[in-house]
Amino acid sequence: MGGEGMGWGISPGAARPDGASGPSCPVFPVPPFRCLPSLRSFHRGVSGPAAMPECPELHLAGRYINEECGALVFSGGVERSAVGRGPEVPFSSEAYRISAAARGKELRLTLTPLESADASQGPPLVLCFIDVRRFGSWRLGDAWEPGRGPCVLSEYQAFRENVLKNLDDKAFDKPICEALLNQKFFNGIGNYLRAEILYRVKIPPFEKARTVLEALKEQEEERTRKNPSLTLSKKLKRMRENPDLLELCHTVPMEIIAAGLFDPADPNNYDAFKGWLRCYLVPGMSNLRDRNGRTIWFHGKPGPMAPKGQAPRKKRTQPKSDRKALTPKVTPRASRRRPRAAAQPPDSAKEEEEEVGDGPRKGRARRRRSVAAAPALSEPEVQVKAERRCRTSARRGRGTAPAV
Repeated sequence: MGGEGMGWGISPGAARPDGASGPSCPVFPVPPFRCLPSLRSFHRGVSGPAAMPECPELHLAGRYINEECGALVFSGGVERSAVGRGPEVPFSSEAYRISAAARGKELRLTLTPLESADASQGPPLVLCFIDVRRFGSWRLGDAWEPGRGPCVLSEYQAFRENVLKNLDDKAFDKPICEALLNQKFFNGIGNYLRAEILYRVKIPPFEKARTVLEALKEQEEERTRKNPSLTLSKKLKRMRENPDLLELCHTVPMEIIAAGLFDPADPNNYDAFKGWLRCYLVPGMSNLRDRNGRTIWFHGKPGPMAPKGQAPRKKRTQPKSDRKALTPKVTPRASRRRPRAAAQPPDSAKEEEEEVGDGPRKGRARRRRSVAAAPALSEPEVQVKAERRCRTSARRGRGTAPAV
């Protein structure tokens, strides 16, 4: 089970926790993870394999574990890699099952001992937690991490109320792009989700969070006054047709889950996810680093709280065919040096063409001139030129001498 980035492993086979009381022993791993050898789930993030996942990926990961491991009986203990940073898991059993649940940016595995069960037949299987980039961690306990708010995906109404009733919190003094990463209020939202949400709702990323959310709260109160008896179906219709920022925090992750864009059973669907993105990493979109050092992608103006001294940068892409066609730009001076470096005689005619085409030059290059042999003159032409020089000298010598 050892190896760089390996967290822990569980082998199928049924069980009571070693040194633990109660019928189950919950484990809280934070992905990415991999199931080996038959449960091949390589958790992919938006910037490639093993990137930090967000709530849609964790929801799909939990669903995948339940589907693949639900009929399996595990046995033995939980082995921690020598390079793992998490605590030892004091659990060992002859037979147990594994179930998973996701909430926000957490994934919980529960190991439930069985009184009697036959070990699974077939080749040995191992459920592994692999963290190549060392972003993840795990802990033991039966509760979700304290300090995290309701999940934007599975606890939408509680999430919405938690935000709107705490707008006096100092977290909302920050730009909205930074507030969206605060897991106390936006549990499950990460870097790519915040970019997609703000792009769809057309809010500048560096607008003050309290300003944005207070306006949203006022609009909600106004709608309630006008339509006090608004039915749930009408509310859902309005939510689909004209969603606000908090509603998008729920519906955008749901889109990813419905489309299966991060299905662990299909590790090759990353291209489909890139096609789904509208803003994050999309060519033509601008980006800036927020005060936490995270890159936010957006379209249009960044907003009044944008960091000073930064200019928005745009992502540009060059087709592969064009990249291959490009050649290094060679200046005329470099082209003149190149034949000498290759120990080849210079071509005076080519150098003359380059001088004429490029116009005046600076420094020593301006004084350089190509040298060509002058055509030979006939004897009459030489004599006529000599007589002209004599006449010119005579004219310059005429006149009176200055008075002394």
